[in-house]
Amino acid sequence: MKIGILSDTHGLLRPEVLDSLEGCDAILHGGDINRQSILDRLGQIAPVYAVRGNNDKEWAAQLPEFLDVSLAGMRVYMTHRKKDLPEDLTGYDLAVYGHSHQYEERRQGHTLLLNPGSCGPRRFHLPITMAVAEIEDGRIMVTRVDIPHEAGSTTATDGVDIKRQIEIVMQETDKGRSPAEIEQKHGISAALAEQIARLYVTHPGVTADGIMTKMGL
Repeated sequence: MKIGILSDTHGLLRPEVLDSLEGCDAILHGGDINRQSILDRLGQIAPVYAVRGNNDKEWAAQLPEFLDVSLAGMRVYMTHRKKDLPEDLTGYDLAVYGHSHQYEERRQGHTLLLNPGSCGPRRFHLPITMAVAEIEDGRIMVTRVDIPHEAGSTTATDGVDIKRQIEIVMQETDKGRSPAEIEQKHGISAALAEQIARLYVTHPGVTADGIMTKMGL
């Protein structure tokens, strides 16, 4: 069985991602999907198992925060944030999460913990990644897929001053502008502007440095 594993698409499905998913028997999405059309397109390739990310809004109300599924005899646990994984993963063969936009693959006892990274808009200088897993004879083999980043392609903050971008989003949010309006006016991706604005609004008094810390920068 071949499984495509991705997360944090934030409204963008790259052609390279779709190419990598061809031939998959199932697709796992670790959240921060952004819109239903992403799941609809993925569903044209294979059955999709998805959890709700912290940036997924009203449209995703029916998506679970946690998912426990069995695929080809393998038990899989899914949630968006690593910190929300259960302490005891005994009995699970694979645990999938996202949120950090950084690829991670490690063992915790019998369980393989996997963050496929982000294959949506590029965040800062992080690589664009996903994963493809093969389940055969009770074993799971994961291949990391790195998607080349070309100049001019969709990016969050490639080569720019992120603190200044955060300050701009804070100022524009105070003026009541939406992420889409911020993108149009300043060229900051709507997905990134939405993430910054959400942190700004939900943490009264937070500074640009504080937002950077919360974003793991």
